[in-house]
Parts: sequence; C-alpha cells; structure tokens
Amino acid sequence: MKINWNFIKFGALMLVITGLYAFSSARNRHKKIDKIEIEFVGDQNLYMTQETVNKLLIQNSGDLRNLPKEDIVLNTIEKAIEANEMVKKAQVYLTVNGDLVAKVIQRKPIGRVEGVAKFYIDEDGKRMPFSKYHSARVPIITGIVTNKSTEGVYEILTYINSDEFLRKNIIGVHITEEQKYQLKFRMENFVVDLGHVDELEKKFSNFKAFYSKANKDKTLNDYNRVSLEFNNQVVCTKI
Repeated sequence: MKINWNFIKFGALMLVITGLYAFSSARNRHKKIDKIEIEFVGDQNLYMTQETVNKLLIQNSGDLRNLPKEDIVLNTIEKAIEANEMVKKAQVYLTVNGDLVAKVIQRKPIGRVEGVAKFYIDEDGKRMPFSKYHSARVPIITGIVTNKSTEGVYEILTYINSDEFLRKNIIGVHITEEQKYQLKFRMENFVVDLGHVDELEKKFSNFKAFYSKANKDKTLNDYNRVSLEFNNQVVCTKI
C-alpha cells in the first residue's frame, strides 16, 4: 500500500497550526491589562474629566490594571460610564497590546435654564446638570419654566442651531406664558416676540428679511421690539 506522504504532511501542519492558535488564544485571554486610555470624542468642551471616568471604572469594576483580559466584561464597563449624567455614549474595547480604551461621547447642551431649578437642555431635549469643569456658552432660558414650555424651547433652540445667523445672534429665550416665547438678541434691548412655536420657518424667514433690510437702511437701532406673532407679518415697535 502506497503511503500518501503529502496528505500526512498536510495533516501534521494543520495540527501544528491548530496547536499554535490554541496556545496563542489561551495566552491572549490570560494577558493582563497594561494601561487604560480614555478618549473624549467630538466636542472638546469637557464637562467631565479623565479622572472622573477612572473613578467610575474603579467604583464599578475595581482596579482594572493587571486583570486578565478574559475577566473584562466590556458591556458592563460601557454601562458604568454611560450612567454618568454627562455621558451620551461610551465604547470600550481591548487592543492587541493589552490596553483598555474607552471612547466617551459627552452630552451637548444647547440651552441654559436659569430659574428656581437650574439645568441645561441638551441636544436630545433632556435635562442635563451643570458641570463644575466647564460652563457652556448657550442661550439663557428664563421665565415660566415647565415641562411643556421647555418642549417648546427645545424646538426653538433646535431650529436656531440649524441656522448660522440665528445661532450667532440669539442669546436668550424668555417664556412669557405657558407656550409663548420671546427671543433676546445680541443687540442691546432688541427683543423678538415669537409667540407660539408654530410655523417657525415662516416666522424666521420673515424676520431675516426685515433684519436684512433694516440693517441695510441702518435703522435697526430705531427698534426695540419686533413681533412675529401675527400671520405672515412683522410688526415693529420703535424706541
């Protein structure tokens, strides 16, 4: 019977490769965490610090350094970081070198409520606490602050942030009634009565047309109040 040496060589090679893979895999699982890297993704206005994230990790998982990689539960670590009120999303992974990397996306405030309760409104319309590390430069919200009125504020701020002109010039929103709003501009004593949050696109389009003409005619300083409450009209009050 003729022996097929090529088949035997191939089988032996596969056994060696499988053994090496198993050895390497076992060694990799038992490899210990060397260092922890924390990266903040996106907006670099930090409302929390790397030290804060490290403390979260220690409180929930103990000291991760020198732990075997196989003992690390990435999903648990992500949830621990995301439990912080400043965090929107966290992604945690291990590198081939044995480092643990945590990428953190912070929540982004778009308005600052100043009232009996003080808080930010974030880009998802949720309440966000102030940070002791950084104060966001966003429009100030005053007046009758309720859950319903802040829903309207969120709608207004979202529209403002989508428009460069409005984003640069509006510095505040005042809630005059449950669902009626005023806008404060950078120009001193210049107030825009927005009324309800219906038809924002039409109201702001009319306002920008007025603003452009008044600015061109150098008459902006003649007005201290502009009303957009009336259907398809811009009603101005002179100083």
